[in-house]
Amino acid sequence: MRVCTKLSRNQLRIYLEGELDQSVAEEVKSKIDKELEKLSPECVVFDMSQLNFMDSTGIGLILGRYKKLKNKNIPLYIGSPNNQIDKVIKLSGLYTIIPLTR
Repeated sequence: MRVCTKLSRNQLRIYLEGELDQSVAEEVKSKIDKELEKLSPECVVFDMSQLNFMDSTGIGLILGRYKKLKNKNIPLYIGSPNNQIDKVIKLSGLYTIIPLTR
């Protein structure tokens, strides 16, 4: 699992690559939280174009970041999920609180 970030115009894009499951969740969470603290963005997008697999642990990780950002009034969006990831997100109901962006 790889996590890359890019800050542009106060929007932080977090690129998730590989498989997001229980075996990597704590490390991914730590990396994301460090970047959020360091960069203080006005908006965050999880780019999932290179994410191949995500289970309920990944949903929990995203939900946790959503809550953290919501407390700071920072919007969070999901970007570019493939069909499999999109299905997982739809089934979880995550789109009802975190919108999809392009």
